[in-house]
Amino acid sequence: MRKYLVLIIAIIIFFTFFNKQHLPLDTPHDSSSSTSTYSTDALISAYNNKQSDKIITATGTVSKLLADDNNGSRHQKFIVRISPVLTVLIAHNIDLAPRVKALKKDDPITFKGEYEWNIKGGVIHWTHHDPRGIHPAGWIKYRGKVYQ
Repeated sequence: MRKYLVLIIAIIIFFTFFNKQHLPLDTPHDSSSSTSTYSTDALISAYNNKQSDKIITATGTVSKLLADDNNGSRHQKFIVRISPVLTVLIAHNIDLAPRVKALKKDDPITFKGEYEWNIKGGVIHWTHHDPRGIHPAGWIKYRGKVYQ
């Protein structure tokens, strides 16, 4: 009997951990701004459905500044909190667009770019113009200035 009890507890712990890692995120409903709500909904939906290659416009809060990625095309990197449970990595190409100046943690930021899904929340890239004019242009808006 004790062996079965241990097995049942182990199964409960396993499924509890698994579900916390893979439960769909709730979509917030903020009536104060239909644009940011719709964008947040689209981003959360893309995350829940493991979708990539989606052009997303959203607003969030800078939660962490990261070191630049200087391998190949240089990218300014930072994490943006989209909702209480979802963050995304922004990889902003600073060879094609200006660096976002004086970026600070906890500041609001708006962006448009291409979303790529991953288990950590995803990555937004193409936050700049396309010099060839083929890919939809993205941008970052921070403190009243547009970086593209």
